[in-house]
Amino acid sequence: MPLAASALDLSDANSTLADVFEWSTDDNEGLTSFRSLNIPVGGRAESLGSACTALCDDISFFDYNPAASSVLPQTEIAVFHNAWIADSAMETISATSRDGNLGYGAQLKCFYVPFSEYNLFGERVAGSYYTETSATINASYNFLAGYDFKGLAVGSNLRFSWRGMPDYTDNQTDEIISGSGLEQSALAVMADVGVLLRFNFLKNFADRDPNLSLGLALNNAGVSVTGFGSALALDDPLPTRLSAALAYRIFAPVLFTAEFRKPLNLMDFSSSGAISIASGMEITVTRFFNFDMGFLVQGGNPRISMGSGFQIKAFQMNVNYTFDLTSSQNPVNHISLSAKIKLGDKGRSKLREQVDAYYINGLRLYAEGDLDGAIVQWDLAIALDKRFDPAIDAKVAAIRFQNAKQKIMDMQKLDISISGKDSK
Repeated sequence: MPLAASALDLSDANSTLADVFEWSTDDNEGLTSFRSLNIPVGGRAESLGSACTALCDDISFFDYNPAASSVLPQTEIAVFHNAWIADSAMETISATSRDGNLGYGAQLKCFYVPFSEYNLFGERVAGSYYTETSATINASYNFLAGYDFKGLAVGSNLRFSWRGMPDYTDNQTDEIISGSGLEQSALAVMADVGVLLRFNFLKNFADRDPNLSLGLALNNAGVSVTGFGSALALDDPLPTRLSAALAYRIFAPVLFTAEFRKPLNLMDFSSSGAISIASGMEITVTRFFNFDMGFLVQGGNPRISMGSGFQIKAFQMNVNYTFDLTSSQNPVNHISLSAKIKLGDKGRSKLREQVDAYYINGLRLYAEGDLDGAIVQWDLAIALDKRFDPAIDAKVAAIRFQNAKQKIMDMQKLDISISGKDSK
């Protein structure tokens, strides 16, 4: 096939794809500052199309739902690398832990792009990096968490971001003007808030974790200022967004996620962006290997991603490949990586095993007819976990049975007493 014909076919295919997603084009796309806040840190979250506001079962929660730190099973430390486009990249390090129902963590990430300046003769006169660096601290709490009802998790992030613009040169002398970049740099202060609700729904497999999660989050709500070194002024609006999502484990090895996002321009609501849609699916192949795929449509720009994760003891690695700008004649492909270490659960699993042991001992004693002994075992379980519903329900049932038994015995004694009097 001639080269011209091949190019024509590719152009037609891309034009058709662009027509398919024409409904999602957005005239208000790209009007905000600190655009790096929309770039995924990479790894598993990006492989799932970044539809993670309801999932949030690992350390990727910082950029999606701050409530998740209070329900994560283990303490985690992770590093992420996302090789973005045009030699730009995102580097991230995160850490999170929890004590009981209180979760907390911190994240530091930096987006950077090489910056080169040339004079009128095409000579390179300056070279540095444009950067956007964000530091985030997190706190969350899971209210009313128990065995049947997993609780309502509520959390918040406080984030500080700095846009670093490199100094530029004087057009006449080619000398770098000290502090010139500072006037175009900016500082942003923002907050995230989120809620997470988890429960079982049409569950057809045995597992202690709930199979359905619902998440709602408001991200990047705040302001930024620029003009350091001269007169401070408000910068462009931040990429604030409101997200509503669900994560549903259809079968034990199959997880599906879906998310709707509405960008919000806090300076001018009429200029807010259009709703975007993201979805993902994870298939667990073995206990230590899974495969992920995802799809995101935002601003007329479909993004297809896929990846896999594998775990060796406490170490987990995720690799993601993303095919971006698929409605363009020049699609962009990039790869991101994540590596995390699980540092244990601070004894929560051992505590749960002890609670289960007391509960099972109680069931055994109950079956043997020793109700008092069973209640003692269930009291021990409840002392360790005040919201362990199986032991609470079993104790209530045993006490009711004891009361009913005592009433029957009392009635029998009364009948005997009456019969004795009648015989006299």
